[in-house]
Amino acid sequence: MSGLKNLKKGELLFREGDPSDAMYVIKSGKIAITKAKGSSEITLAELGPGDMLGEMAFFDNKPRSAGARAIGDAVIIELPFKALNAQFKTFPEWLKAIVRTVNNHLRSANQKIKNLEKTSEEETAYFPPHTVTRLMAILGLVATRFGEKTNEGINVPAGTLRRYTIQVFQMPTAKMQRMMELLQSYQYMTVEDLGEGRTKITLKNVDFVMDFVDYYNDWLFKSEEKKYTIEKKELKPLRALIHFGKKETPNDKGEVRVNLTQMQTECVRELSFPFSADDINTLTEKKVVPEKISIEGGLALNFALKEIEPIYPYWELIHAFKEIQRDD
Repeated sequence: MSGLKNLKKGELLFREGDPSDAMYVIKSGKIAITKAKGSSEITLAELGPGDMLGEMAFFDNKPRSAGARAIGDAVIIELPFKALNAQFKTFPEWLKAIVRTVNNHLRSANQKIKNLEKTSEEETAYFPPHTVTRLMAILGLVATRFGEKTNEGINVPAGTLRRYTIQVFQMPTAKMQRMMELLQSYQYMTVEDLGEGRTKITLKNVDFVMDFVDYYNDWLFKSEEKKYTIEKKELKPLRALIHFGKKETPNDKGEVRVNLTQMQTECVRELSFPFSADDINTLTEKKVVPEKISIEGGLALNFALKEIEPIYPYWELIHAFKEIQRDD
């Protein structure tokens, strides 16, 4: 059965990548069709009264190819796929075939446009994603195979690293150097000029480097509906959750509970940036963390610290590489 949904300004109807179970008709107000782009969101189209959205998934049951957000207050008529399927079965077979073919062509066109946009971005980037994983893998490989363990970490032979970068993997040494400068700024390694063309390279945590390669490579090859992106604006609230979560004792499920209301008053003092309980809304929408819960005197969050703690430094680095892209 169809039903009405009332949306407030800025409220999401559905997110890109969400499972599909209904299509919608706008009764009043306007809806923006959106796509995530980097740390922001771009509007592909604006729909008004009488327009339909979310209909493509009816025919192939694929996840949402874009998001939908209310521009202002809006009233939406929801048409569940379960009810529509009964009516669609009564269509002539030739008409079903036409409709499915048109839908498939639209899906294919959207994917081609997306691939072209991605290729264009990577061609203009100083550090395309696969360049990042390749350079990090080279560093980890040389450190593991040829490095010398010390109290500070692993001393990486500069000459061997250069040879593997240029000759074996045919990557630019300038990019390897720039990457090491970035890792040094985050204190993952040190690069010391000893003079006379000699350099001392110390990688403090080779496991982190290889774990980052595995994580980022896996993320790059995941289908859109199975992965999420931590945007740059979400790093601070994620860091705050990790910081305050470490102060709590996990329960028998391995979850910690943080008092979000208390965090709002303590975050500036302890982390030097403000925090609001609303800052984690997008992390909840992406299912990075669960829904907030009400407690006496405010709001709280139960989450598995061991699941979100590792991803923070990965996404911090990913966004740092993206900043270099824009600088160059």
